[in-house]
Amino acid sequence: MKIYKFLSLLFIAFNLFTLSSCRNSDDDDPQDTSTGNLQIKFENGFNNLGNIVLNQTVQTSAAGQKHNFSALKYVISNITLIDEGGNEFKYNENNPDKGAFIIDQADAVAGVVYLDLNGIPKNNYKKVRFGLGISQKAYLLGQNGQAEFWTKAKQKGMSWSWAAGYVFVKLEGKYGTASADTEFMNHTGNMGNVTANNTPDLYREITLNLPTTARVTAQVRPSIHILADLNQFLSGSKTLSLNTENNVMMGSSQHLVDVTNNLTSMFKVDHVHND
Repeated sequence: MKIYKFLSLLFIAFNLFTLSSCRNSDDDDPQDTSTGNLQIKFENGFNNLGNIVLNQTVQTSAAGQKHNFSALKYVISNITLIDEGGNEFKYNENNPDKGAFIIDQADAVAGVVYLDLNGIPKNNYKKVRFGLGISQKAYLLGQNGQAEFWTKAKQKGMSWSWAAGYVFVKLEGKYGTASADTEFMNHTGNMGNVTANNTPDLYREITLNLPTTARVTAQVRPSIHILADLNQFLSGSKTLSLNTENNVMMGSSQHLVDVTNNLTSMFKVDHVHND
């Protein structure tokens, strides 16, 4: 009789343990579809001078040319987060109304421009990729397919006529040898349908490794702090100088192709906060 009671109690204990294990397994469901938020911070500076103050901070290029910025703006789009297994979450891909942003140094708070992204799947992310400019696939959706962002771009001076499209990067300021005293204006962009117009596509995508995993949960909103070194403008992979032939340029001339290629190397992730 005692053996029967013992076996009965053992059977009940086993069932309770099994039920508890199943519940714990459910709590750790790998198919968890909860979402959270993520912040990306852009901080524009010169690598040896710190944050850029418009109309004030003067840099000397590799060619010995002094320059500063009175306007510093660029478009970021097609943000993609890549997890530890290489899986990608694309944030409103090719949807400028919801997935494109204008980084304007005039809007910086203590040198930083903030982008707040919501609806990010719970996950551990190791890389971030984003576009500099607007992809041809997005632009060719037409004006009705991106009316909200097109209006924002017009208000920020980041567009031409619709046939010409968006300004991807707007750099304006002064340059010179002894001092920065001659005005310049370099505006990069595609000037419409690059295939039909047989012109270079200046849209570029940049992939950056995160030094610390960004852990998105319903409770944790990571912050990815990206530094942009604008010294790359004239002192990047190709040393450039401003002169009377290129100091006022818009579109995708060879000089602006060179500027674009230099600027794609200006970004790096400084750190990640998981708060």
